[in-house]
Amino acid sequence: MREALLAAYPWIKAAHVTFVIAWMAGMMYLPRLFVYHHEAERGGEAERHFVVMERRLLKGIVNPSMILVWVLAGVMLYANPALLSQGWFQVKLAAVLAISAIHGLYANAQKKFARGERPRTARFWRAMNEVPFLLLILAVIMVIVRPF
Repeated sequence: MREALLAAYPWIKAAHVTFVIAWMAGMMYLPRLFVYHHEAERGGEAERHFVVMERRLLKGIVNPSMILVWVLAGVMLYANPALLSQGWFQVKLAAVLAISAIHGLYANAQKKFARGERPRTARFWRAMNEVPFLLLILAVIMVIVRPF
């Protein structure tokens, strides 16, 4: 089984990277929607529109992409478990775990926005718009440069 996975490894990795891109696009857009949502009139049409957009983005793109990222990463680790002992990989994994925790924060916020609440502040969501990207930069550097 591992030999078959190793033969397919470049295709699995390509799919993994594709879903990382989709996940990160959503992770950077969702907090921007939260900012706009904060600025919308309570109970207005714009607020209802943002609720729909946030839900669709999370359920249709962000959640499935994250799941596929983790599943494909698991397959790659099964095929090549030696990665777990490499320092660069451990740092990358920590960055991805942090992005996943932020994903959970966003999912929780989306539910609150859908209930008419306004969690945090627009300023908070503006700042959070940058955090997944910074963590992504760290992960990419670890994978490409492998500094240790």
